[in-house]
Amino acid sequence: MTNALEIEDVVKRFGNHVAVDGISFTVPRGVVYGVLGPNGAGKSTTLRMINDVVAPDSGRIQVLGLAPGAAAARQIGYLPEERGLYPKMFVAEMVQFMGELRGLSRAEAARRAARWLERLGLTRWAKNRVQDLSKGMQQKVQFATALIHDPELLILDEPWSGLDPINAEVLRSVVEEARAAGRTVLFSTHLMEQAEKVCDAVCIIARGKKVLDGNLAELRRAAAAHGRIALGFEDAAAKAKAQAGPLADPEIVAAVRAPAAADSQELVVELRSGVTSDALLAALLAAGGGLRRFEAVTPTLHQIFLDIVGDSAAVAERRDEALS
Repeated sequence: MTNALEIEDVVKRFGNHVAVDGISFTVPRGVVYGVLGPNGAGKSTTLRMINDVVAPDSGRIQVLGLAPGAAAARQIGYLPEERGLYPKMFVAEMVQFMGELRGLSRAEAARRAARWLERLGLTRWAKNRVQDLSKGMQQKVQFATALIHDPELLILDEPWSGLDPINAEVLRSVVEEARAAGRTVLFSTHLMEQAEKVCDAVCIIARGKKVLDGNLAELRRAAAAHGRIALGFEDAAAKAKAQAGPLADPEIVAAVRAPAAADSQELVVELRSGVTSDALLAALLAAGGGLRRFEAVTPTLHQIFLDIVGDSAAVAERRDEALS
């Protein structure tokens, strides 16, 4: 069985700006795969090349065993980051029209449109014009237009943009249903929390370059193996004693950070390479203890992203995003 998607050494330039710089990754069939990165990273440009909206300057792209083009497009459902709806059309007609453009008969397109409007909680707005809906509701309409022809590959560019938590959960459940049905879902986002909830695998890019890719669970386990320990202390005195003793020892500790949640008696410690958690625990107990928590931390995708990408990519200029 071929992969759903193969990207090999793909480069795309816009004038002097290199939007995508030699990116390679493979997406197996039947998974949810996230292309992640800060604004201006090259995510949208990558998705547009897969959809044959723009052509790469070099490299190879294969979609469902085919080169990008008309044959592959018939098997793709695409939700672009920017709105692609006709504002004066009625909602039901908009979804039905897109189904007909995808080759469905008028009757079948109408039946499927009604089904998707109900699934996404849009039935009561079926006879409203698209322009009368909020941005979040329009996003759900566009989601229906991408799914109406039951595509084998669903490509979503920033799909949760403008959605409140309830509607974001609806879209996540639809993505999970698509995966359960054996379809492949590829999406881009800079929202790591959303990606972590649905992704099987990810590719993280920054300033046009791939910095990490792989199975998400394996990436988190590998990051946890680097030795990050959450510590909690009984009181401020116990914390101060630890900070002046073992936690200040560069032979044991590489870094000390405040926890994600505000708690004055907690810290997160990154061990020096080669140092075990047992060694840190022994040193803390020898220094007087006072511990109420000692726990190995499995980092979130957000933390992995920050550790790998760093602040430099996070401040990518907004003008780059127009090209990415």
